[in-house]
Amino acid sequence: MGKKDNNEIEIDIQEILVYLRAHWYVLLVSAMVGAMLFYLVSAAVLPKKFQSATKIYVLNQQNQQTVTYTDLQTGTQLTKDYAELVLSRSVTTQVMADLDLQNRYTDMKELTPEELADMISVQTLTDTRVIKITVTDTIPTRAQDIANAVRKAASEHIYKVMD
Repeated sequence: MGKKDNNEIEIDIQEILVYLRAHWYVLLVSAMVGAMLFYLVSAAVLPKKFQSATKIYVLNQQNQQTVTYTDLQTGTQLTKDYAELVLSRSVTTQVMADLDLQNRYTDMKELTPEELADMISVQTLTDTRVIKITVTDTIPTRAQDIANAVRKAASEHIYKVMD
């Protein structure tokens, strides 16, 4: 039979804690330097992102003066359908045309409707008839312009589609 080699290392937790307590300043300085490096790298390398949000309130178009529970339920269910229509190609193409994005901004020369849709997120707030549209961009005013244009184009598109 071969000889079994039992090389064991004993670690004393109390010894480690005493060492760390004696050298606390090294930990503090290391944490501060790490935080500053992380901040500098993120500020220099990562682009700043801004968000602009707008909301659409979904209401059934009725000539009645009273709103029934069924009308409210229908409106709530329709918000999910409408949220899908907000990100449709026809809406993003209309927004690009309305804002003339490809001519106004040099960084958007090659922008496609799909890439514009990636900048847009749509949420249907639970048990409400409100659709929240959020646009994320590197230029805050452009994010706001796109969000407002998406709301307008989506409203028109939804009106046409749902008649």
